[in-house]
Amino acid sequence: MEERVKNLEKEIKLIKERNLRVEADKAWETSYFRIFLISAVIYVLAVFVLYFIGSGNYFLNALVPAIGYFLSVQSLPFIKKWWIKSFNKN
Repeated sequence: MEERVKNLEKEIKLIKERNLRVEADKAWETSYFRIFLISAVIYVLAVFVLYFIGSGNYFLNALVPAIGYFLSVQSLPFIKKWWIKSFNKN
């Protein structure tokens, strides 16, 4: 009986550790820091690409993909809620 309790305690501990990892991953995926970091990387890469292909006004033009990414990420929670709602109806 004691061994069974120890096994259950071990399983609970493993589940709690897993939940902490999952919560941390979810927090990272939805964090504004991540969103702004990826937007900044997209902007810098777009500036380099536009500069090297000879595009004029490359600092301003590089805002297009960065803002596009930012706006798409901001709309995803609404789309996700809609999709889950429609998926659960089936």
